[in-house]
Amino acid sequence: MASLNSITTWDDETDVLIAGYGLAGAVTAIEAHDTDPDADILILEKNPEHLAGGNSRASGQTLWCPKDVEATIAYQRALNEPNPVDETLLRVWAEAMATQEPWIEQKAAEAGMEYVRRSARPGADPNHVTVEFEELPGAKQAVSYNSTIEPNPSGVWNAFRIHVEKRPRIRLSFETRAAELVQDPDTGEVYGLIVERDGRRQAILACRGVVMTTGSFEGSLQMQRDYWGAEEIYALGNPYNTGDGIKILQKAGADLWHMRNFTQTGGLQPAIKVDEYPAAFFRQQFMDGTSWIDVAADGKRYYDEGIFYAYTHYRMKRHGKWLDVPTHQMLPVHMILDETTRLAQPLAATWKSWNIVVEGYEWSEDNSKEIEKGWIAKADSIRELAVLIGRDPDVLEDTVNRYNEAARSCNDPEYGRSADRMTPIENGPFYAVKVVPGVVAHTGGARRNERSQVLNHDGQAIPRLYEAGEMGSIFANIYQNGGFLAECIAFGRIAGRNAVAEQGVA
Repeated sequence: MASLNSITTWDDETDVLIAGYGLAGAVTAIEAHDTDPDADILILEKNPEHLAGGNSRASGQTLWCPKDVEATIAYQRALNEPNPVDETLLRVWAEAMATQEPWIEQKAAEAGMEYVRRSARPGADPNHVTVEFEELPGAKQAVSYNSTIEPNPSGVWNAFRIHVEKRPRIRLSFETRAAELVQDPDTGEVYGLIVERDGRRQAILACRGVVMTTGSFEGSLQMQRDYWGAEEIYALGNPYNTGDGIKILQKAGADLWHMRNFTQTGGLQPAIKVDEYPAAFFRQQFMDGTSWIDVAADGKRYYDEGIFYAYTHYRMKRHGKWLDVPTHQMLPVHMILDETTRLAQPLAATWKSWNIVVEGYEWSEDNSKEIEKGWIAKADSIRELAVLIGRDPDVLEDTVNRYNEAARSCNDPEYGRSADRMTPIENGPFYAVKVVPGVVAHTGGARRNERSQVLNHDGQAIPRLYEAGEMGSIFANIYQNGGFLAECIAFGRIAGRNAVAEQGVA
């Protein structure tokens, strides 16, 4: 932290200072402004304006809007096992989640957009039940549908961005990186932030409070290795979420939690990483083609590839427990496919992710452009393909032959892949693409209370310091679709109205 005593001049001042301009930061600013229209609100964003929006902008735009508070508490409690959160916090969150839908719908209409209830994700079976873990207590009562704001992509983010931009007392400062909090060295009370802006460090006074909404560390491979133990894992959302907020909160004395959440909560999605982009592409979640497999470091298959794991955020049930699809434990992994699957659809999801939505990359329908770029290897035989990707030709050929035999006999003795989800890999040429784990969001951050205040190691609120969004989220193990964006709204509103209600400093 920076000591309050070290500040001789403030370069700027505001009432509520928000670090991070994703959905949580936007909602925090809106709620603070609407609670006190005379308050000055300043949002800091590390990225340039054209890259603003964080994970919220690149996500699938799904909102979970439950109605039954008790069922929602029971379901979330079960989702979080074995990492329970405070029951008071859980109840306040559930009550906010269960009552905020009319507010969201109103804000969508005011932005000239449409709030839409839907029963399934884009690209999914429209008859699929929205609840992901329906055997858990309260699940079916807590989740009956999910929602979005259209038009998409980025519908939810855009609706609240519009609200921020039309409120005259909300200011935005892009390319401004939060560096450390300014605190009283004796009491720990927060007075503002030291930021890096225009090539120099500047001090910004927050007369009422600071709200941290910077996202977590999904974009930092080093922090992934240090805290989660991953060999390789890449952001599917904002690649510039590199743990700045966590480091700031550590210096401020915050008690951290959820730094090693299973699957980082949102699931480790199969992804395609290329050198040209810092973020990864979602590997197609609902494959139309069925003549393909994934092979592990030893050149052999390692799981049933035919299941649509996207329905459970890439969890598989084993011995009564929902575990990660083990891609991150099998690296390096390659997807092996033939011409039939190559022509069936893009190998990357084309409706979400940072590279598609924010960077504007257009993946070709037949994957031909990506083959030309060298992102997808191509060969006339499996043995030649093995050489191209650094695999043992004998092993890869044997793996494909064994899979083909299983597909022809409609029986997969190794992994039980459904007969209707496998056909032989035999229509050449043949292709391979490297698959890496991709992370939607990491929920590691500061422990928070029901007022969205950041807690220290003694469980006490650090005065005038708040947190909202995925950093420090209450999701502590497995994840229900739509929960992250809805939680950004719930705790953004709580943080905004409590921060603006703080007694101002002179």
